Amino acid sequence: MDYLWTPWRYAYVSGADQVTGCIFCDAPKHSDSTALIVHRGTHCYVILNTYPYTNGHVMIVPYAHLDELQKLPAEAANEMMALTQRMESVFRSLYRPDGINLGMNLGKAAGAGVAGHIHMHILPRWVADANFVSVIGETRVLPESLEVTWEGIRKALQ
Repeated sequence: MDYLWTPWRYAYVSGADQVTGCIFCDAPKHSDSTALIVHRGTHCYVILNTYPYTNGHVMIVPYAHLDELQKLPAEAANEMMALTQRMESVFRSLYRPDGINLGMNLGKAAGAGVAGHIHMHILPRWVADANFVSVIGETRVLPESLEVTWEGIRKALQ
């Protein structure tokens, strides 16, 4: 039998059913390094995904707690798209990916992990990025720590 030790996930697994409030409303209350926020805008912020599909996986999150994209004011929607474009540029220069995924899951049935607070995912992808391992072996292969990713993206955004 093979074992893959992931002690950093224990806090998530052991407390997943005890989460109260909204993680996206709570994150901006903390320091950028603690919350893994790489950029704060006027209406939205950019935060690393704590459990990423690939290195560089970020989310663009409006400060407003909204569960539907149609409820997002135009100014915040415009900033969300501008930040998405900016992150695409950062990824292309920092990671040199073969492609980029971006998208939103609106509602639990659509796969939203946090259904009550909309957010845009954007992440770099490579032809051979081992994403098949997630499907076959329920394992993610990440060559870079979250701290290194946070530092690199923050620096690239400056």
